[in-house]
Amino acid sequence: MGALFFHAYGAYVVVLRREFGWSKTMFSAAFSMARAESGILGPVQGWLTDRFGPRTLIRIGLAIFSVGFMLFSQIGSPLAFFLTFFLMALGSSLGGYLPIAVAIVAWFRRRRALALSISSTGMPVGGLLTQLVALALTAVGWRWTAFLSGAAVLLVGLPIARLVHHRPEPRGEWPDGEPPAASPRVGTETRAAGVDFTPREAMRTPALWYISIGHGSALLVVSAVSVHLVVHLTERLGYSLQQAAAVVAMMTVLQVVAQLGGGWAGDRFNKRAMVVGCMVAHATGMLLLASATTFSAVAAFALLHGLAWGIRGPLMSAIRADYFGSAAFGTITGISSLVVMFGMVGGPMIAGVLADRTGSYELGFRILAGMAALGSVFFVLARRPSPPRRIPS
Repeated sequence: MGALFFHAYGAYVVVLRREFGWSKTMFSAAFSMARAESGILGPVQGWLTDRFGPRTLIRIGLAIFSVGFMLFSQIGSPLAFFLTFFLMALGSSLGGYLPIAVAIVAWFRRRRALALSISSTGMPVGGLLTQLVALALTAVGWRWTAFLSGAAVLLVGLPIARLVHHRPEPRGEWPDGEPPAASPRVGTETRAAGVDFTPREAMRTPALWYISIGHGSALLVVSAVSVHLVVHLTERLGYSLQQAAAVVAMMTVLQVVAQLGGGWAGDRFNKRAMVVGCMVAHATGMLLLASATTFSAVAAFALLHGLAWGIRGPLMSAIRADYFGSAAFGTITGISSLVVMFGMVGGPMIAGVLADRTGSYELGFRILAGMAALGSVFFVLARRPSPPRRIPS
């Protein structure tokens, strides 16, 4: 999904703009619509994942994702573009981040942040393959590239889904590979006081909403970069499509390194403090990109944004699991997505609309930088909630 869809979207925007002449606002609206769909369906998807298991959701999602790509290869109008893009986004949502995170949270406790970080390297590693997608777009055209992408999802993704199991206990195993008596009981943050919150109990805590708002603020930057970075580099700075894809690859190499290092550190140090630092790095990187005229400024942005995204991304799930437990993790994360989606929706729209009106991304990127900096305050406020009070039955 990272290689073929999320990171490749910016490259598709470039070639589709050349062929159809559609505006940046339209491409931003499509991306934002897809993210809104993901957020709105989040609570239902989370409940379905908790109820039927991640493997079922992953299989359904990959099938929809593949069909969407194949239909996308035949589009010729904005309506067809929106409809097929909606299918691809729906499939990537159902088969992607949430069900995988639900499984990992159930299998790991003591080294949960590291486990989530290792899993999350799939997305930036996919970003490294964006160069191949860009080459395919140039060599065989975007239609064949899209169709073959859909076929690859079926041939590779569906067999891999068989490896995913919801929880270790039904298989005669234990989280961390350790029986309960051998698991740490005190002095570790990841045990979350041994309490699993229900969705209703989690919704009553300020921490859930502070985390959600902070996460949404970070995704303002992430989503805007995903949609508009390649267009910005090619249209304003004069880079070729392959050169812009190389910047994406550089950024994602740093993201992989940061994910592994951040996962290791997240199991040992204060996760909230690390995330606050990442938010400042996101904001600083966007300011550099807004005024960049040289490659050194672009490289500095890629460094800050790649490291911040890599460290912060997996910690979002780790913090929620630490605070609220694993029993209803999917549903609680889905509820949180109702707030988080505003970041995924708002980032591309703010950047795209202002770029169409002013002829430059500079103002939009500066506004997003300020909003990311403000988002760090919500992570400062997101302290661990006290265990819920329950009446003994």
